[in-house]
Amino acid sequence: MSLKDAYVEKLKAQLDEWSADIDVLEARAKKVDAELRVKCDEQLVVLRSKRDEAKVRLKEIQESAGDAWQELRKGGDEAWESIKHAFIEARKKFGE
Repeated sequence: MSLKDAYVEKLKAQLDEWSADIDVLEARAKKVDAELRVKCDEQLVVLRSKRDEAKVRLKEIQESAGDAWQELRKGGDEAWESIKHAFIEARKKFGE
């Protein structure tokens, strides 16, 4: 397996994990009072947006030719760090 393939597989696995986390947080949001629910829903919008951004970065990396993926990796890594931070913040707001 090439370095690119290994990187793509790692990103795919992380995206799957985040999607599952979003599902769990959505279920929790349905069980809280109205005021907290608004805040939870706002956070879920941010998480979905960041996840979608990460999917775009992943697709760009997958479709890159030759060593061009190495250039895209930096942007991908930045997107991953951003979504990791968003999940940490979301978990705090959801009381995890």
